[in-house]
Amino acid sequence: MTAERLVIVGGDAAGMAAASQARRLKKPGELTITAFERSHFTSYSACGIPYWVGGVVDGPDALIARTAEEHRARDIDLRMRTEVTELDLDRGRVRTRDLDDGGRESWTGFDKLVLATGARPLRPGLPGIDAPGVHGVQNLDDGRALLDTLGASAGRRAVVVGAGYIGVEMAEALIRRGYQVTVLEQSAQPMSTLDPDMGALVHESMCSMGIETVTGTTVTGVLTDSAQRARAVTTEDAEYPADVVVLGMGVRPETTLAAAAGLPLGESGGLLTDLAMRVRGQDAVWAGGDCVEVHDLVSGRTRHIALGTHANKHGQVIGANVGGGYATFPGVVGTAVSKVCDLEIARTGLLERQAHAAGLRFVTVTVESTSRAGYYPGARPMHVKMLAERRTGRLLGVQIVGREGAAKRVDIAAVALTAGMTVEQMTALDLGYAPPFSPVWDPVLVAARKATAAVRAAGG
Repeated sequence: MTAERLVIVGGDAAGMAAASQARRLKKPGELTITAFERSHFTSYSACGIPYWVGGVVDGPDALIARTAEEHRARDIDLRMRTEVTELDLDRGRVRTRDLDDGGRESWTGFDKLVLATGARPLRPGLPGIDAPGVHGVQNLDDGRALLDTLGASAGRRAVVVGAGYIGVEMAEALIRRGYQVTVLEQSAQPMSTLDPDMGALVHESMCSMGIETVTGTTVTGVLTDSAQRARAVTTEDAEYPADVVVLGMGVRPETTLAAAAGLPLGESGGLLTDLAMRVRGQDAVWAGGDCVEVHDLVSGRTRHIALGTHANKHGQVIGANVGGGYATFPGVVGTAVSKVCDLEIARTGLLERQAHAAGLRFVTVTVESTSRAGYYPGARPMHVKMLAERRTGRLLGVQIVGREGAAKRVDIAAVALTAGMTVEQMTALDLGYAPPFSPVWDPVLVAARKATAAVRAAGG
């Protein structure tokens, strides 16, 4: 009996989770597994990079869940520093280039193929954008390069371009490193993953922390010094001195290979799959992680969400299916949390603009409460915004901005969204209560009560 050949493109969360799960189900004599990774690291936490840069955690070794040697010890042929340059689906093979061996190319055949190519950071073609001292933060190689620049820099001025999750987390990391930080954001408020009124709370807090936060501005380029290193970032009407520049402008699915092979892509450019994570229209090709679009359980549409939590789940599902079992990934509700210094930021479900785009009629409410009983020491203010469908009262989304104890409350809403609960049903949830942890009415339930009243007042 000839063993089936599984080839995996991408050696991080989705790819190696798929490899590990497939190996649990099938022995080497039944299935050979070859994985290709173009960087120096595998199975690592990209989410931990800002905390490594900020000196909160050690790295890079502490951020690696499983080394290449550990994967190989489990009969997974993991080839590091090897880039896949072409997919030949008709002949069942991939072309690879060895990045450490003079670019030597070869072909590897497959019976089953997994695409886990991740996402690429946005890096607009602006003057000076590729100058030394300008850094993206996508993988551990990027984190190491940024730390090298910080270690060699005599100055202490940093400009972060973009105020999304990576931007605000990197702003905190640089503050911890003793830098004077300016954040430049094109949108009207930081955190465009929130509605503008909630983003305004983040803006106010960042400024109070000493982070100069300039919104509604467009970066036009990076100025360099006589050594061609970054010295300032320019916008349409100002110039901001910088000894280091960090790009946090978001990511897009890395689907260049897939597009060239004619595989189906969605609106964001991510691969489209079925519930088993098999690429639509393909019998032997699966995809997972940051390179795919996933089903949104709230809107019913597909969307691109680059998170390690999803990637690991995708890999588990793919590995089960290519290993002879069966598993599905039903979809997401869009839950995410972040922090900048002591400010916690969370969201799940739809924003107002997303609900409008989905053709939903809805009501919104915002409440201000506290993280603990008001009389208990350490109680801090917390803002909760809730969206509910106007006719049915179905929960559509929740956003939370507050201090300690705020962000993880979003998990209550994530479960309610997954279950399809109404805001009225949420008001009866039996949540844990004690003065050190919550007021008698938890802030999320206060918002649900107010949303219930708003739904009734709207009258369908």
